[in-house]
Amino acid sequence: MAEDVTRDAVSASAAGAAPAAWAASGARRPRPGSGSPWERYGWLMAVIWLVFLAYPLIQLVRSEASQGWIVTGWAALVAFVVVYVAGFINGMSFGGGGLVDPPRPIQWAAFGGMIACAALTIPSIGGYAVGFLPFIMSFASYGLNRLAHWVTAAASVSVTGVLVFLLPDGLSYASVLAIIVLLGVVNTVSTSLIIRSAEAERLGLELATSEGREAVARDVHDLVGHSLTVVKLKAQLVRRLMDSDPERAKAELADIESLTAEAIAGVRATVAGVRSATLSDQLRSCRDALGAADIALRVDGDAAALSPAQSLTASWILREATTNVLRHSGARTMTVRIAPGTFAVIDDGRGVGGAEGNGVRGMRERATTGGATLAVSAPESGGTRVEVTW
Repeated sequence: MAEDVTRDAVSASAAGAAPAAWAASGARRPRPGSGSPWERYGWLMAVIWLVFLAYPLIQLVRSEASQGWIVTGWAALVAFVVVYVAGFINGMSFGGGGLVDPPRPIQWAAFGGMIACAALTIPSIGGYAVGFLPFIMSFASYGLNRLAHWVTAAASVSVTGVLVFLLPDGLSYASVLAIIVLLGVVNTVSTSLIIRSAEAERLGLELATSEGREAVARDVHDLVGHSLTVVKLKAQLVRRLMDSDPERAKAELADIESLTAEAIAGVRATVAGVRSATLSDQLRSCRDALGAADIALRVDGDAAALSPAQSLTASWILREATTNVLRHSGARTMTVRIAPGTFAVIDDGRGVGGAEGNGVRGMRERATTGGATLAVSAPESGGTRVEVTW
């Protein structure tokens, strides 16, 4: 009866593998010092699973070994519990597992201590010391690295197999061997999933970082490209006015100084991710920039017809469209049409031609990000029409 109880306990102890998984470096867990209930009391879960070590304990109570070995077995069992829980807390709090990051030296020391403790119980409980193997296997799988996982799993299967095939009552350990093999498979699959999950998180972080850099680069391109275009036009105007109209030239220089300061502030705000110019502000800015190039701006509709989110997208597209008109179009008039769900910029310049440049691609990306569709076309009357539809 005692042997049956012990073998059942060994089978049940496979459930003790679960807590080690929570200490894996790829698992989500709170930061050290977060003060969360899990960080304060998560170690209790490891203690709860240790109830399955009650069966080696029962075997120690019924052991007929010498008193010295029984005392040694009790001490080893207690030490095993302490090392296991300490290793669990270390992995949970500091990410000591080696699934993704190299295992900490203390994890290797804990692993060796667990093996030594289990070995010291053999003289008193014999083959039933295999009851410690599920915990050792799980610790190696989740707390160390893949090599330790495979070596420990193979060694555990081999040791249990020796008991099954070489001991006189070896068949009584057949169920234990089945559990050890099953646990090895479960640990292999689960640790593989943890590693893939951690890799996916890493790739997701790299992708998000890359997308963030592209967004900042696009914002800076739009902002600086527009501002520098206006500054160039005003500087050309100043050169023409220096002799004929010095007072106006001074006024234009003041505008250049203001535009430069605005561009610097805009770049800083964009990099910080907090820039949000309103459509009305952008319309006023574009009117001044176009006026410096003797291009008239007409506005049909009210900026309030668009939602705040739509206005933000429209303001960036208006900025880039204005830059393109100033640089390439040769237009004399630019018209902005605003209606609920639509925003269009139309000029009477040379029209579109050739492949799309960075400006058009940037506008298309901004429209897509804002949940809109952008279309660039050439009206029958000539020029270019840029239209955004939500």
